[in-house]
Amino acid sequence: MKDSFGREIKYLRLSITELCNLRCRYCMPEDGVCKKNHADMLTAEEMIMAVKAAASLGITKIRITGGEPLVKRDVISLCRSIANVDGIEEVCITTNATLLKDMAIPLREAGVSHVNLSMDTLDEEKYRYITRRGELKDALEGMEAALSAGFDKVKLNAVLIGGFNDDEIPAMAELSRKYPMDVRFIELMPMHDGGEFGQAAYLPCSKVLEYLPEAQKLQQEGVAAMYRLPGALGRIGLISPVSAHFCGTCDRLRLTADGKLKPCLHSPVEYPIKGMTQKQMAEEMKRAILSKPACHDELSATQRSNAGRSMNRIGG
Repeated sequence: MKDSFGREIKYLRLSITELCNLRCRYCMPEDGVCKKNHADMLTAEEMIMAVKAAASLGITKIRITGGEPLVKRDVISLCRSIANVDGIEEVCITTNATLLKDMAIPLREAGVSHVNLSMDTLDEEKYRYITRRGELKDALEGMEAALSAGFDKVKLNAVLIGGFNDDEIPAMAELSRKYPMDVRFIELMPMHDGGEFGQAAYLPCSKVLEYLPEAQKLQQEGVAAMYRLPGALGRIGLISPVSAHFCGTCDRLRLTADGKLKPCLHSPVEYPIKGMTQKQMAEEMKRAILSKPACHDELSATQRSNAGRSMNRIGG
């Protein structure tokens, strides 16, 4: 289905939980999120209905997000059910990888084809700082498990934060030489007003190329400008939601764990679908798709997102 600006919407990002085992400083409060009543959250059955409704409108790609999706008890069976929905061609998952060591193979067997790993530093102390409680070794073991599990694609996503990990750009990029994995640097988005990072934290992705002058430009792939280091097994990706937004080619719809459709990440507009039949869900998805704005409001170090939620309550 196309929106009112002619963009074909093929991609649904489905958050299956707001909960996470980490407390990343740019994503959620130190004490975590206030747990909602079970009755206020989408059930597994409603999530499958929503995916079927999306597929009936031409959506072919589902990305499972959180919070941290691997903390959800029934994540494997949920992925299997989603992969079996007629019309769904690609099931992906985004995870912090700390629980992935023992789950990579079951996820692959359940039909997950692509996995994105969130990892912002390769320094143990800095990892504990940014996550407030995580251990880098768990994430690295999860990465190794993902690379061994036979996924069609493994990507590592690092949020670029000035004064925190910009000095690690070469080291992070080196992972793409050693492994058949895309390492993608993503600009920090001003999602909430927690005041954790100052203006200097917001770096454009062009900064990455200053550290990697030998990077060879490749063809654009989705939202990422792609590069390759000489002799590398994998690639480098630059995702610039702030300095060079990609609204003109946005093909996605988001569904939060409490059942709200978000046509645009940076807009407070939401369409509730919890409690609806599959047919009603499809109709509401049509409304949401047709209401997608041409572009979100300006984002910058001083101009914050109008999303109305922190990132963990939307779906990373």
